[in-house]
Amino acid sequence: MPTTWSEEDYAWTTKLNARHVGSPVVADNQVFLLDTATDPSDQSMKLDLVSLDATTGETLWRRSHAFAERHRHSRNTAASSTPVVHEGHVYFAYGDANHAELLAYDMMGESVWSRDLGPWSGVHGFGSSPVVIDSKLLLFNDQQSTSLESWQTPGKSSMLAFNLKTGETIWETPVTSTRPSYGVPTTDGQQLICASTGDGVFGLDPETGKMQWSIKVFNKRCCSSPLVVGDLAIGTCGSGGGGNYLSAVRIPQSASEKPSEAFRIKTSAPYVPTPAVKGNLMFLISDTGIATCIDWQNDGEKVWTKRLGGNFGASPIIIGDQLLAISLDGTAHVMPASDSPTGAQKFDLGGPVGATPAFTGGRLFLRINDQLCCLETK
Repeated sequence: MPTTWSEEDYAWTTKLNARHVGSPVVADNQVFLLDTATDPSDQSMKLDLVSLDATTGETLWRRSHAFAERHRHSRNTAASSTPVVHEGHVYFAYGDANHAELLAYDMMGESVWSRDLGPWSGVHGFGSSPVVIDSKLLLFNDQQSTSLESWQTPGKSSMLAFNLKTGETIWETPVTSTRPSYGVPTTDGQQLICASTGDGVFGLDPETGKMQWSIKVFNKRCCSSPLVVGDLAIGTCGSGGGGNYLSAVRIPQSASEKPSEAFRIKTSAPYVPTPAVKGNLMFLISDTGIATCIDWQNDGEKVWTKRLGGNFGASPIIIGDQLLAISLDGTAHVMPASDSPTGAQKFDLGGPVGATPAFTGGRLFLRINDQLCCLETK
């Protein structure tokens, strides 16, 4: 990845309808993302699943879905979820004022199935993304039960596993409802690793959904996704008013073991951005623009810290030996993914960025304001 670039360096740029925080994903030379559109007949909002050619940026197809507008946090958007692609199908979720829905399409844009998940509650708005683990489609349907607005009713939270081909529910595990957590579940190869305000860091049996263990280490909202490094599960929590921290939990390796907190990072910890990992180094980008490198194998010992400035929502990503972090105002920071930030560069991308970029096959896909841009890096 180059350390700087300009608009002239993009292989292509495609205009979308609006700025959104849902990220692009790439498979079989297609880029998939969510966008919104206005129905010309009645000016109502539609939520669109969009497919673009990854080589040219040409829009291949759009599929529109009725969307009843709702209140949400000022940094959230209607198209806040990221699709997932698996074996010729693309899956995505959204929530509006009426319900939450999970849908499946094939790569040609033909509808395969859809599931109405019922009402969804949360004052910050929807933001859950599905993921495929162990041949199951998972969705963390975490909802709000406290600190509600007068017009809201308490939601019921659960982790859901679906049949990829039919959309049928395989299992549903109720979890503790407090405030919606938006992290995508992951796995340590044996169990599902999840994070939420209500249950902290917890592990589920991927076959049955049974909760194996939990440790309540969070006192604020979880927005980032949990990570597994070695025998540690990493999660973060925070709020717009601060008090953010990162918790590293030692994952039980047998039914007789109990989880324990290995270490906690309280200084300049991220709230919304998920950390990035390379070897023994973990890179944290705080929402208030401070980059920190820690050694996760050495109880989270700080390696370096650097003030970037600005505010961040998108997660940092690692490409080769470089770390890319982009602030909400569209300032890109490229720095070595190493034990020293020496040589870090920053430059303006020309518009706001709330979506985490995608990288594959030598191409970097960036959602900048109401455009999707492709930078070829090889």
